[in-house]
Amino acid sequence: MKRNIPFFAILATLVFTGIIGARPGGGYTGPSIGISTIQEAKKMPDESPVALEGKIECFAGDEKYVFTGGNDTIVVEIDNGVWRGLSIGAADVVVIYGEVDKNFGRIKIEVDKVVRK
Repeated sequence: MKRNIPFFAILATLVFTGIIGARPGGGYTGPSIGISTIQEAKKMPDESPVALEGKIECFAGDEKYVFTGGNDTIVVEIDNGVWRGLSIGAADVVVIYGEVDKNFGRIKIEVDKVVRK
């Protein structure tokens, strides 16, 4: 039994340092969806992936915000976990990634990722 302890200690060290059992750190590096306008996003089908560039103007309550890009605005829903510690003000330009959500005649964007530009 005493012989197995060093083996397991070495094995555990190798696993935790990523030498054994590590997953590659890479991912897809090809093209992604392009930046759309708010007008284009409003015409897209429900659940379409979308990326928008603009500013988050104000908080509208219940994880919803007014997003502006160019001369148009749209409501975006950003769950608390999506922020990941990022602080954004009304003057900051961001790119939001998410899906179009059409429900009962209302259109909003469900945001998956926010990136400061």
